[in-house]
Amino acid sequence: MIIREDIHSDLAVPPGEYLEEVIVELGMSKNELAQRMSRPAPKLSAIFTGDKAITPDTALQLEKVVGVPAHIWTGLEAEYRLTLARNQELQEMQKLRKEAHLVRKFCYSELVKLGFVALKTKPLEKVRELQRFFGVTSLKNISALKRYQAAFRQGKGKRSPEATAAWLRIGELQGQKTESAPFSKEALKSALPAIRSMTRLLPEEFETRLRRILLDAGVVLVFSPHLPKTYLQGATFRLGQIKAVLMLTIRGSWADIFWFSLFHEIGHLLLHGKQMVFLETDDREKELEKAEQEADRFAANILIPPDDYKTFIRSGSFYPQNIEEFAGCLGIDPGIVVGRLQHDGHIQNSWHNQLRKRYVWKHR
Repeated sequence: MIIREDIHSDLAVPPGEYLEEVIVELGMSKNELAQRMSRPAPKLSAIFTGDKAITPDTALQLEKVVGVPAHIWTGLEAEYRLTLARNQELQEMQKLRKEAHLVRKFCYSELVKLGFVALKTKPLEKVRELQRFFGVTSLKNISALKRYQAAFRQGKGKRSPEATAAWLRIGELQGQKTESAPFSKEALKSALPAIRSMTRLLPEEFETRLRRILLDAGVVLVFSPHLPKTYLQGATFRLGQIKAVLMLTIRGSWADIFWFSLFHEIGHLLLHGKQMVFLETDDREKELEKAEQEADRFAANILIPPDDYKTFIRSGSFYPQNIEEFAGCLGIDPGIVVGRLQHDGHIQNSWHNQLRKRYVWKHR
């Protein structure tokens, strides 16, 4: 058995360079060549530089004019294009190798489990999958994209900007494929009482209805599992002028925290700039603290009206029966009152947790 090993040059030489040598030997100028071939000189000059390919028709014309067989020209052209393609492939491989170390930072294995990227074993294939997932030609482009800048803004800290960007991309993809009404602050405000009334229900009782109400207001609700080193409760951002995305990560299971987080995100959509991306994390950004406080206040006041809360606090009666009666008057779950009292320091964190619900979420 004979094994033939071809040696390929990585130097891409356009056949136009050989053509130039041929016409010099023939004492022919480029303009004369163009005239003999009935071709415009500018178009023929693109062949000399390799910007235009020598087609079979052109090869036959060159055979007549300069005497070099047509198959020589087509062969030179094929070799030139093949060398260009081979060099481009090598350059692409080199780019992929430079990004292979980023794969783990973007939580590749978790994205595989969630079905957003394919299971791959080779590092370079993983890089390609991540590029497809983010819709970029290089993973290094991600930090420059406006929607992901919030993930990279803080720089140092325990939160991974790459993992956070991957989490945001999940919401972006879900938002893009979900149809909704155009975003409307008026519709969202009108929906607040209906959403608030769901606090006494279990997820299987309210989830479908909640999604529908928000979609009618132009908001896509996305429940996204927690990714390692993101430490996120939620996020909000707009998708162009058409819709908004409200993301929630159920890191804990307390129902009152879920509802507070939901109304906190709604507060951002109603109160703050449509170009902003708000990330709710354990370590708030100082420059956004005012907006975060406004969203906190919005959520707290929607769930428990300020005047009612002040009256209840003045009573000083925080026994389970008192809490249940107060919550019943407001039409909210007692656990929300307990969570507020704990947060504000009126009762200890270990008190009355039997009144707080724990949610079990099924991610779809």
